[in-house]
Amino acid sequence: LDQDVTIYWICQSGSENEIIDNLLQKYEGLSSHITVVEKNPDIYPTFAAQYTDETVSNNSLIVECGEKSRYISYSDIYKTDVDYTSYTYVYSFDGEGLITSAIKYVVSDDLPKAYVLTGHGESDLPTDFADEITKENIDTESFSLLNEDSIPEDADMIIIYSPTSDISEEEETMLSDYVKDGGKLFVCAGTSEDGTLTNLANLIREYGVTVNDGVVIEGDREHYALQQQFTLMPDIESDTLTDSLISEGYYILVPLAQGLTVGSSDDATVTSLLQSSELSYSKAAGYQITTYDEEEGDTDGPFSIAVSIDLNEGDGQIVWVASSYFLEDTYNAYSSGANLNLAMNAISKMAGETDSVAIRSKSLGYNYLTISDTAASTLKTVMIIVIPACFLIFGITIIVLRRRRRNE
Repeated sequence: LDQDVTIYWICQSGSENEIIDNLLQKYEGLSSHITVVEKNPDIYPTFAAQYTDETVSNNSLIVECGEKSRYISYSDIYKTDVDYTSYTYVYSFDGEGLITSAIKYVVSDDLPKAYVLTGHGESDLPTDFADEITKENIDTESFSLLNEDSIPEDADMIIIYSPTSDISEEEETMLSDYVKDGGKLFVCAGTSEDGTLTNLANLIREYGVTVNDGVVIEGDREHYALQQQFTLMPDIESDTLTDSLISEGYYILVPLAQGLTVGSSDDATVTSLLQSSELSYSKAAGYQITTYDEEEGDTDGPFSIAVSIDLNEGDGQIVWVASSYFLEDTYNAYSSGANLNLAMNAISKMAGETDSVAIRSKSLGYNYLTISDTAASTLKTVMIIVIPACFLIFGITIIVLRRRRRNE
């Protein structure tokens, strides 16, 4: 830091959160440019109103530098999520990530700008995804190419999420030219009820990647989850976007995906990020499938499920995930956040945040080791019977040997 940052801690006297207090002391001790100021709302009842219209709860924070500020709610610091595997609430502490993000925001002059395409029945960005983009200090704005002559000049990237209808040929041309001019494109798009979105798929077809009609069904039980053959658990291929997930042993879940066939290209380097198994196949019927069994007309795998395309000339890049549901909060929860991590790795790279620090929230719960009944019975037998018996036998042996020596 080379600018002075003030962190206002909104808390009543005697109600200070001990963890937040400890964390703020560490920030203040690590930089001479950071100052923590307590503001008691009983003494300064209107202070927080300068910075936010929200109802400010006790132990909330306001980070300020010059004319810029960011409000951090106590309810965001202590997050409550749902664990869909057990249908229980999971609590975590995100103070470090939020404060670091806020400091970076208030001291930055230029923030990356992401435009979210609309006009084709796109779904809203999932809550967790939108929150992480904000935490990454990327400014987002919705826009439509239907009433624009070109891509906005300040667009650092374009996000296309879950369209249900195809783009026009004019839009295809504008998006293609944008990438060739160094633009970044992040797409989550699978098959629609009308089938493949042809013009949208042409954006990667020109780089040797073919989008197969239908939905990928996995025939290998080790490569699908939730007892649903259309919920793929693909192999994660090594790349700068995925290596952190591989090293930490994460699994990715991709529901209702289209298969991508990667060919050769003279214009770009294409990297497969996720790969289905040899036993996978694409059901040409798409959403109208009546059986998971492979039929005549289906296409044999394996398929790429996500690819990264880097143009050989210029800085243009496309990251394409062939599923419209990849980042839905439910599937992200089932993957322990791995789906979102992959997406944010791509978004951060596109935004040029190679030196960014992504700080995950800290779990406040306990992790239990679950073992089978057979393993539990074995452990009980060993610990209650076998181990004590060994000590007993050892003791008896020692006593017998000592008595023999005395008799001799």
